[in-house]
Amino acid sequence: MAAGGDETEVEMETPDDTDFSRGSGLGGGRYRPVFTSENGRAVLEMSSIDPTVAVSSLPSPNGPSTSNEIAVRLKSDHEEAEESLPGQGGINASQSLSKLELFGFDSLVNILGLKSMAGDQIQAPSSPRDGDGTLPNYGNPAEDPHKSGTLMGVFVPCLQNILGIIFFIRFSWIVGMAGIGDSLLLVLFCGSCTFLTTISLSAIATNGAMKGGGPYYLIGRALGPEVGVSIGLCFFLGNAVAGALYVLGAVETFLNALPQAGIFRDNETFVRLNGTDVAQSISSPTIHDLQVYGIIVTIILCLIVFGGVKIINRVAPAFLIPVLFSVFCIFIGILLARNNHPAEGITGLSFTSFRDNWSSQYQTTNRAGIPDPNGRIYWSFNALVGLFFPAVTGIMAGSNRSASLKDTQKSIPIGTLGATLATSGLYLVSVLVFGALATREKLLTDRLLTATVAWPLPAITYVGIILSTLGAALQSLTGAPRLLAAIANDDILPILNYFKCADRNEPHAATLFTAFLCIGCVIIGNLDLITPTVTMFFLLCYGGVNLSCFLLDLLDAPSWRPRWRFHHWSLSLVGALICVVIMFSISWAFTVVSLALATLIYYYVSIKGKAGDWGDGFKSAYFQLALRSLRSLGANQVHPKNWYPIPLVFCRPWGELPENVPCHPKLADFANCMKKKGRGMSIFVSILDGDYHECAEDAKAACRALSTYIEYRRCEGVAEIVVAPSMSDGFRGIVQTMGLGNLKPNIIVMRYPEIWRRENLTEIPATFVGIINDCIVANKAVVIVKGLDEWPNEYQRQYGTIDLYWIVKDGGLMLLLSQLLLTKESFESCKIQVFCIAEEDSDAAELKTDVKKFLYDLRMQAEVIVISLKSWDEPTEQQDKSLESYTAAQERVASYLAAMQEKSQREGMPLMADGKPVTVNEQQVEKFLYTTLKLNSTILRYSRMAAVVLVSLPPPPVNHPAYFYMEYMDLLVDNVPRLLMVRGYRRDVVTLFT
Repeated sequence: MAAGGDETEVEMETPDDTDFSRGSGLGGGRYRPVFTSENGRAVLEMSSIDPTVAVSSLPSPNGPSTSNEIAVRLKSDHEEAEESLPGQGGINASQSLSKLELFGFDSLVNILGLKSMAGDQIQAPSSPRDGDGTLPNYGNPAEDPHKSGTLMGVFVPCLQNILGIIFFIRFSWIVGMAGIGDSLLLVLFCGSCTFLTTISLSAIATNGAMKGGGPYYLIGRALGPEVGVSIGLCFFLGNAVAGALYVLGAVETFLNALPQAGIFRDNETFVRLNGTDVAQSISSPTIHDLQVYGIIVTIILCLIVFGGVKIINRVAPAFLIPVLFSVFCIFIGILLARNNHPAEGITGLSFTSFRDNWSSQYQTTNRAGIPDPNGRIYWSFNALVGLFFPAVTGIMAGSNRSASLKDTQKSIPIGTLGATLATSGLYLVSVLVFGALATREKLLTDRLLTATVAWPLPAITYVGIILSTLGAALQSLTGAPRLLAAIANDDILPILNYFKCADRNEPHAATLFTAFLCIGCVIIGNLDLITPTVTMFFLLCYGGVNLSCFLLDLLDAPSWRPRWRFHHWSLSLVGALICVVIMFSISWAFTVVSLALATLIYYYVSIKGKAGDWGDGFKSAYFQLALRSLRSLGANQVHPKNWYPIPLVFCRPWGELPENVPCHPKLADFANCMKKKGRGMSIFVSILDGDYHECAEDAKAACRALSTYIEYRRCEGVAEIVVAPSMSDGFRGIVQTMGLGNLKPNIIVMRYPEIWRRENLTEIPATFVGIINDCIVANKAVVIVKGLDEWPNEYQRQYGTIDLYWIVKDGGLMLLLSQLLLTKESFESCKIQVFCIAEEDSDAAELKTDVKKFLYDLRMQAEVIVISLKSWDEPTEQQDKSLESYTAAQERVASYLAAMQEKSQREGMPLMADGKPVTVNEQQVEKFLYTTLKLNSTILRYSRMAAVVLVSLPPPPVNHPAYFYMEYMDLLVDNVPRLLMVRGYRRDVVTLFT
């Protein structure tokens, strides 16, 4: 590049009939040369793969620009054919189709689905379930005209659900019972619960794209599918039953306003007002009228819901506007009220009434809520919390319809928070005006005080009550089916597959089921026992949302980046605690019932449900806990009291396995035997020979298959696949790098290669010896299993003894393994025998005493047997049988040594074996063969009926051929059906001290 701003061009001359560069991406594009402008701006022109992408023009290289600015030009193939690069006339435009081939990928336009930026419509995922392995689509799909915005999608549904019947018929009574002071505290207490829940909901909802399911989707993705489904189903039941409650409330109000509309004769009850002796009759609708009208209303509402979001959005204002108008008329009536007008006990807005009604007056009432000293119901602040709290529920009505919203991240926070603050403000103002409006007696005896003061007619309040309850019922019947369909779409519970719903379709099956459930509750008629449970389900959901935000905020994972900034983990924790306090304040019995139901669903999902990893907060918590635990363990050696075996199981067998079996089945059984009550972790490793670049995909597939298999074998562990040029190189890399800190594997477990001589696999001795030497250098313990095919599973009970031939100090590993075997059902009936070797007969008694004392201090029950070296020279039947194997091993060793010497003389080289120089001391070889012969005959003599034999593994002699070591080992294990060769490492794994 020339100094002083001179233009520098990169000239590329190619023949006209030659492509500039072939692309390897989708469409095989070619490079376009890169040039720089006068002021140093680099301009990279790139053609789009898809000709439908709109053109984004760039200024000329000679035009004005800022320094170091890079422009990427997206052009269609058609335009590429019509114009060429400025200043590059030597290159034909048709030859300069360009992609970012240098980076090995196509442009972001094609990879991330950003074609929507140029106007292409991107199909949204069809399921709310994420984490299915497909590439996410980050495009902005074209807006669905049937989807709702903030006002109609969130604010109106929440307002309809929150502003319900309690405000009209019970709120003034609550003010009379609790007084203005406690009523303000009551509204603030309950309102703080929903407000903090709204804050948590806003934070989670703005942390990414949100699909259908509302709070279930949020809780499930934060706390896991089990918690999400259990709380989601409880919340669905709460919404469905709440719909029935709202319908019954509307029907009861209608029949009270128009008694002549009743089909059956009304019920009459006589109550004494204010403890007087005069009993007055109060008529109430019959249960049959409630059932008939309730079923009719429920069917009408369900037909509206069947019409879809478009019909619901049109009908919702017809329910809400009269409700708001009735509230307006109530406040106008309050302002116009005067002393004893419009009814006796009304004082108008009076400071005297305000002062008299400030304090609480908790007392007993009859079932109609009339104060009665002989009444059976005593009202306290806790009881009023249970009565009033349903008046603040409904904040999830908007999020329940998340699949029908245009922009969930904008609509849910603004709409939900707006509805919460509006209704909370209305309640606070109403406490003040109701407390100053009438005497306490009037507040406690006139259940419809709002209708009494409404201007111009009391009928307006009745209309408001009926439409408010019907609006709340409509929103409940709208949100509940969508919640159930979202749970079904996630395919966690197969039993819910009938309620699956395609994306952008109405959940008709779930709506029909919700309608039947609602009608069934309406037929019951009296839902006094179910109502507290419904409130518990709502509180359970609110608590789940708060706990989700608390966990995500506290963990603060890199993916936690909500757009809603006004949140903190302490607020979410306080919100969750308030939910728990309210639950127990209402009724501890119903709290236990609701928690028990959620727990049953949780365990049912855990047992019957399909596993799904949604990246929930618990996984993040486990990850951070694991990191913190790993750091706390440090790099120092673990104390023997805290030592756990972490076996690295070498899955690749010496031989072939059946098809589709990535690991020997008995290796998994043996790995389980090395754990006490299943505690611990195993690492199953297999090595693929080849080049990593060529075998990477095969390694991934093999790792998945191995993980599935060890899970099928019910073995707690992880699977790892390593690609290496050879088994020796792969194992050497594994033994050096596998694990972190003190969580590195400490025991190498593998099968003894019994087939090497039978199938003449001459490469096995060098590999086998190399693996043992690598373990010794890396300070890893080694356990080699001979007779793996005969190893018992958990259902095959063994009898006899577990015999230990304790020859060298191994840190107590052999003793510990024998104790771990006794903890398994298959070996629990066995007894342990410890065999020790004494060089002289005089040492036998002392050695036996010392070993017994040592085992006693280790809390190990075992019989100690001492064998002297002199007894090896005594002829036995077992020794005679082993002599044949000994003689054959001598002949093979002599033959192998003669072949080595002949090759060495012919080539004029020193003795070589396995590519390395070796030194052979024939007397030492003979001594090693004789030692293994004697040990084998001793094992056959004392342990022929043993369930399993453990013997110290001798290390490979230095500078001995690997072939010789395999001969020693073959002679040692000959005719022993089930043998574990154990070599410890330079540390103790057991301790005498407490």
